[in-house]
Amino acid sequence: MIGTVRILGSGTSQGIPMIACGCEVCHSNDPRDNRLRASILLEMNGSNYCVDAGPDFRYQLLREKVTHLEGILFTHEHKDHVAGLDDVRAFNFFSQKPMNVYCSHNVDHALRREFHYIFDEKDYPGVPKLNMIPIDKNPLQLDGIQVIPIEVLHYKLPVLGFRIGNFAYVTDAKTVAVEEREKIKEVDILIVNALHKFPHISHFNLDEALAFIADIQPKQAYLTHISHLFGKHEDILEQLPENVSLLYDGMSFEFEF
Repeated sequence: MIGTVRILGSGTSQGIPMIACGCEVCHSNDPRDNRLRASILLEMNGSNYCVDAGPDFRYQLLREKVTHLEGILFTHEHKDHVAGLDDVRAFNFFSQKPMNVYCSHNVDHALRREFHYIFDEKDYPGVPKLNMIPIDKNPLQLDGIQVIPIEVLHYKLPVLGFRIGNFAYVTDAKTVAVEEREKIKEVDILIVNALHKFPHISHFNLDEALAFIADIQPKQAYLTHISHLFGKHEDILEQLPENVSLLYDGMSFEFEF
């Protein structure tokens, strides 16, 4: 069957343009250089699922004209990936259902701390309604579709990527164990983070991302979680291998599952 990936955001934690920055990337006239915080929308069998819901979540869904959302899969608990959770209230209102939230124990704990009012025993009117569904490295099902989590390390923090059919999404990775790499070997389409060209404690840089891609051997790879320090979109494209490209906000492509 055929699904669609929509790129809600392809930027790093501060987005592009970055507040108060005067660099040429942050002042670029190329719309591909405007990057909201990293997130994707999966459309499968008439259902919509987001991977992450960061600070730009509301605007991203308005831009893509999303009218229903069946669930959110969280990769990890950093604010650039979870800060927009409160905005599921709109979907609660129109569907009259709680939002399915798929996340690890660590993310569940962080959400209960950061959004404590959602989980308060007193049912305050208007707060988001969530159906918390615990996940780990074992496969799970979304409307009968198998999703395979891939655990990576963001420095020392566990992060989950996801494989669905011939498509895999990995963000905020610095270290990926051999057994986790095996889960996504030779996928058709791989999205992976590449912050910029310089060494970083918790993110792949360009060389590390390209080495990871060479090991996985996808037919097509895309880079995400891009920093303004990486350079302009058109300039980066000239430096990439034939089967590697850059994501940009608003792009979409199909995949098989």
